[in-house]
Amino acid sequence: MNDSKDEKQEINLLMVGDVVGRAGRHALRHWLPILRREFSLDLIVVNGENAAGGIGISNSVMREIFAAGADVITSGNHIWKFKEIFPSLQENPRLLRPHNYPEGAPGSGLIVVGVAGGLRIAVLNLLGRVFMGMVDCPFRVADHALSTLPLKQEVDAILVDFHAEATSEKMAMAHYLDGRVSAVLGTHTHVPTSDHRILAKGTAAMTDIGMTGPYDSIIGMQTAGVLQGILSGLPTRFEPAEGDVTLCGAILQVDRNNGLCRSITPLRRGGLLSATP
Repeated sequence: MNDSKDEKQEINLLMVGDVVGRAGRHALRHWLPILRREFSLDLIVVNGENAAGGIGISNSVMREIFAAGADVITSGNHIWKFKEIFPSLQENPRLLRPHNYPEGAPGSGLIVVGVAGGLRIAVLNLLGRVFMGMVDCPFRVADHALSTLPLKQEVDAILVDFHAEATSEKMAMAHYLDGRVSAVLGTHTHVPTSDHRILAKGTAAMTDIGMTGPYDSIIGMQTAGVLQGILSGLPTRFEPAEGDVTLCGAILQVDRNNGLCRSITPLRRGGLLSATP
């Protein structure tokens, strides 16, 4: 990726999976500057869904993630945890909430970011409906959003963060948008999948890019509290785990000529999971 010829032909993007708590934020501060240099990244997108105490995102945490090197922060169903973030969604367009919340919700789930070389990169944040909540159809909302941003006419690349529970819904979205966006990357389930691939029409897909948090846990939470809740059936307070953190995500190489993906590489650095090259 560091070859000068490749830099002229490709847009290099990084999407980082759900950041969990203080430990996950610490990993961002360490790894993002290193990764930006190593992969000559044009844009870094971070899902901050669980960055504040394991659920939601606060104003101070938002600022911390941007300071660590994120260009755009995406989110999901926990974006409304802290009311203080509502005005920030209006004031900072680089902080996204899922675009398919009903009309009247503060903020937006779509942004176009200008990067070096005059490139324009769109980031679209969507929320699934299967096992989730009452939101507008993410497929129809994606259609409407993309109707104003045709690939290689209005923007040079389009990255979709699809925050969803069901693997089938994530796969369906990837196929539905194949050829219309650069990549559809799944978040929310906190477990990295091994199905990264380029679909028939050139869109990269991965069901879940994993979490950025301690994997000696239960999806980022201390095991004792989660097990107590499972075994007793009673309400239990979950606490974010500490310890060694694995930063998980995906590196994308997008063809500057057509906005479609040339390669997708899972990224794992630090912590307990085996590191990727």
